[in-house]
Amino acid sequence: MVQSEMIKQEADEFAWDRSFFRMREMQFIKEEGDWRIEQQLTTSHVLMIVKGGQGHFMLNSHRYRLRQNTAYMCSPGDTYGIEIEARSKMFLFKFDVFQRKGSGYECLSDHGECFFPLQGEIPVFPADRLISLCDEIYDHWRSEDELERFRCQLAFQELFYYIMKHRSPFPKESRTSLEAAKNYMERYFYENLTIERLARISNISPKYFVDLFKKTYGMSAMDYLTELRLNKAKRLMAQSDAKLRDIAHQVGYHDEFYFSRKFKKKVGVTPTAYMKSRRRKIAAYTSPITGQLLALKIIPYAAPLHPKWTAYYYKMYRDDISVPLSAYRKNQDWESKVEALSHERPDVIISTDDLEKMEKARLEQIAPIFYVPWTEKNWREQLMLTAEFLGEEKEAENWLQMYDRKVKFARQQLKREVGEDTFLVVRISKQHLYAHCNRGMSEVFYQDLQMNAAYPKSGAYNEPIALDQLAQIDADRLLLLIRQEEETLAFWNQLQYSLPWQELKAVRHHQVYVLPSDPWVEYSAYAHDRIIDESLKFFSGICPK
Repeated sequence: MVQSEMIKQEADEFAWDRSFFRMREMQFIKEEGDWRIEQQLTTSHVLMIVKGGQGHFMLNSHRYRLRQNTAYMCSPGDTYGIEIEARSKMFLFKFDVFQRKGSGYECLSDHGECFFPLQGEIPVFPADRLISLCDEIYDHWRSEDELERFRCQLAFQELFYYIMKHRSPFPKESRTSLEAAKNYMERYFYENLTIERLARISNISPKYFVDLFKKTYGMSAMDYLTELRLNKAKRLMAQSDAKLRDIAHQVGYHDEFYFSRKFKKKVGVTPTAYMKSRRRKIAAYTSPITGQLLALKIIPYAAPLHPKWTAYYYKMYRDDISVPLSAYRKNQDWESKVEALSHERPDVIISTDDLEKMEKARLEQIAPIFYVPWTEKNWREQLMLTAEFLGEEKEAENWLQMYDRKVKFARQQLKREVGEDTFLVVRISKQHLYAHCNRGMSEVFYQDLQMNAAYPKSGAYNEPIALDQLAQIDADRLLLLIRQEEETLAFWNQLQYSLPWQELKAVRHHQVYVLPSDPWVEYSAYAHDRIIDESLKFFSGICPK
């Protein structure tokens, strides 16, 4: 209710009578299988409306379950992502907001700030015309008649009028039978709860309960129960010196070994390692330090988290990292990170040494700090230096031995699959192509895995390259790093259908792979271990656990 009232107040202050909207583009997404848009930065306003189906809309660090009769809004400078399930239909609009200033109009989208008041999830009631307006806009948008396309812009104004006229507060949750079962789980998670028992509480059949729970809450009832139990276990581990067996019993597991396996599979470290890491408040000031600490089986107390810029750590550890620090755009707002740490007072701060003098001075006033040499040392040396500082040398040595065994196995598997094929990483940013190789790719992909480089240069590089040069290099396999923002994605959509691109050998042989930025752009032990996993998955079909 508070969120809706805030939106209403801001919307009332917005000068609607001096504003208009211009649609840049729209998509009608109709998928038979599961489909997703990776979290990406937007330079325009984004509006999404569900015609049918299920899924999620991610706005910065918020995750919304998609509902019909609801609009989802995102502003320039924010990040968004979409996940939809099979047989879903969605409308996606990108648009600019203009407002009259003096004798002309100003595009608010150009400011890179959220001047437009509507944001996030906006229920619309009644919503009887919401979808018909979207259908009308889509029909006009696809017309070859420029007058009809002009009419599309008028219909888009009407869509906004309708949303504003019929936006409604979030309804108060009623105590349904399904919610009664969920509340029971939250209160009695330590009991022996079965689907049959929960279905009886809901007064529905077990099969219907299973389907309805997942559809309503986005996860199965048993996964939700596991999450409740493990979160309670984490709190017990952080607050007391209780024995592992006692903790397991308190959260509903009578077999402590089964509990340990479940915990490690979900959290990524053993309960013992987790309890050990909770005793020290270690702050990872930069993302690579998070990767080094996880290799030492230490989950940091504070670390940079963002669903786009640190996607893996956000997904896996956001419930375990007590103090999330800003990871926005390569540390552009370091002052907020320093302020957060000054309030929390960690026991120690670990950072790469590539910081500004003022930033270092501020950090050194908060807690003892260890700077890891960023350019002078490689990732193995950085791991060992971090381990020595924390007294975890044995853990680092064991991890490196495990890594070397994994590399040997992966190298053998990959050679059987790719033979002597040559590889080239192409980075796409804005409307430019680059032959690209960062430190991690050089040391892990080309040196450790011994993949054959098509580009005649060693080490790290990032050099502009044209399509005709790509054809001359004639790589057997192309690996693409595509910047996740609108201009780059629009360029990529055009490039992949162009004739020169289609004629590249790797494209003709269907040997083009789009790399996720995480883990391929991070220089850390944990990220490099995941690069091995990604390489096996891409080229041999093996999916390591």
